[in-house]
Amino acid sequence: MKILVLRFSSIGDIVLTSPVVRALRQQVPGAQVHFATKPAYRGLIEPNPFIAKGHYLTGSLRELVKELRAERFDYVIDLHHNLRTSLLKLQLGVPSTSFDKLNWQKWLLVNFKINVLPRQHIVDRYLAAAAPLGVRNDGRGLDYFIPEDQEVSLADLPAGFQRGYVAVAIGAQHATKRLPVEKLIELCANLRRPIILLGGPEDESVGHIIELAFEKQAVQAAPAVATIPDSPYYFPKKLLSHSVTQPLIYNGCGRFSLHQSASLVRQAQLVVSHDTGLMHIAAAFKKEIFSVWGNTVPAFGMYPYRTEFRVLEVPGLPCRPCSKIGFAQCPQGHFKCMRDQKLDLNLPPPRDGR
Repeated sequence: MKILVLRFSSIGDIVLTSPVVRALRQQVPGAQVHFATKPAYRGLIEPNPFIAKGHYLTGSLRELVKELRAERFDYVIDLHHNLRTSLLKLQLGVPSTSFDKLNWQKWLLVNFKINVLPRQHIVDRYLAAAAPLGVRNDGRGLDYFIPEDQEVSLADLPAGFQRGYVAVAIGAQHATKRLPVEKLIELCANLRRPIILLGGPEDESVGHIIELAFEKQAVQAAPAVATIPDSPYYFPKKLLSHSVTQPLIYNGCGRFSLHQSASLVRQAQLVVSHDTGLMHIAAAFKKEIFSVWGNTVPAFGMYPYRTEFRVLEVPGLPCRPCSKIGFAQCPQGHFKCMRDQKLDLNLPPPRDGR
């Protein structure tokens, strides 16, 4: 049986489809699983041993439909469920199912703060779309496959990180899902152990600011209000107290590929992440996760899946959630969902080694 799975974005969402792909391949007799997505996510598809072939939207939808028709699929499982995938299914003309996006339930929560969402992770809704083929949840959680040449050796890290570190993913697609830089500094100070900052090239400057904030020279020179060198940001002296000098910071933002970042996540003692792709990658490796939530909420069903985690959020804000995705800036202007975060994580003393 030849089965096509559709999910065009994004990193985290594609990682969350991995239990469906695995279950289809292992539970449907003779299944060949193909996956259609955008070319930017080819690296997530090709290392997956449960996927026989990837198809990529490199041109028009018409071109992709032509390519997919030639495969003569028996069944389509739509894990994106938007206008584009609906048109694609219509043109393929084979039996299909789609996952329930719960759009009206999310709309009620965002606009009227009425929560009628089921207590169900999105992975279970993805699996429900494959249930007509006899697929069931195997309980094994998420998959993430790192090509061998993308593994990062701890021996290649600075000496202070080779015996253990915390991975802190500082990025997110939307600004309202990211802690402000001064709160990231507070978070790192409270971790009190070696920290590798992870993110894309767009996060490199913020990572540099965090590094500078922990330099001893900046602390010693700090007046009542400190200016971090080469930075437009100002920080109250309490953020630059003696405890700020304790963590050892390595800014990995923009220095590692996605797979290399995943390798560092896999080898971390624990992971701190916003609601973003690296959080789900950490869940695939069954890491302990501190999950930071701003304008979105875990009730949407995208919290860390089948791993130990703790949610960091500001409960009781009447404006939250303000979006099911995110904004470039806080619609209310105060950004209390991140600025009022309590970031004392109450971690036990660091262990000797990992």
